[in-house]
Amino acid sequence: MAQYSEDEKLFRRIERRFSKGVVEYGLIEEGDRILAALSGGKDSLALLELLARRARVFKPRFSVVAAHVVMKNIPYQSDVDYLRDFAASLGVELVVHETEFDATTDRRKSPCFLCSWNRRKALFTVAKELGCNKIALGHHMDDILETLLMNLTFQGAFSTMPPMLPMQKFDMTIIRPMCLVHEADIASWARIRAYHKQVKNCPYETASNRSAMKEVLRRLEELNPEVRYSLWGSMGNVQKELLPKSLKSGDGTPEQDR
Repeated sequence: MAQYSEDEKLFRRIERRFSKGVVEYGLIEEGDRILAALSGGKDSLALLELLARRARVFKPRFSVVAAHVVMKNIPYQSDVDYLRDFAASLGVELVVHETEFDATTDRRKSPCFLCSWNRRKALFTVAKELGCNKIALGHHMDDILETLLMNLTFQGAFSTMPPMLPMQKFDMTIIRPMCLVHEADIASWARIRAYHKQVKNCPYETASNRSAMKEVLRRLEELNPEVRYSLWGSMGNVQKELLPKSLKSGDGTPEQDR
């Protein structure tokens, strides 16, 4: 029996969960041309490495191109030369796209929301220009579960970021191939592979509800080490007959509290 080092075991675990997500949710099909969003963080670097590896080795056959969006009015900085060299080492072309947004147009939204929305629009533009039919984002299992907790807490909605989301308005599909990969594994792999960090991080990234939800998820894991799997399973096990339903309001909100 082959003996694997701890590093090899880690990558095999990441690749196994990556492959399971791709297959279980039908994320990649024959002939796909996929735009990988390369922000410069550990998640996007791991995503590009996993996609490039799968494109070389596995069927169905598909192609990958990477895009890095520079938001000119947000004071963060990535090492674009490193990103270009990293993509080239994987045999992937990198396109750098610059854009910006005016935060004063909607003061109801946070800078994070506006930046994310405009960055996403830029990715759609680049994907169309490059003839891509799918955009791959580097969200992992922790991101998806944190979003679930955020939506429950702040929106009163049982929803999250799905592994695959067809965007009919843009004739494009968003996929999240790392949906079953754990953030801790990605962080360990990033250290082993010596991924470069951004030159200057976004000033808003720690001042968000997501940072708080990371702590909530950590505390839940202290109560139940298998909580990630319980939360993930709950999304496919909604027992509507055991949930409260108002006959008057239609949205589950008691009339006296409206």
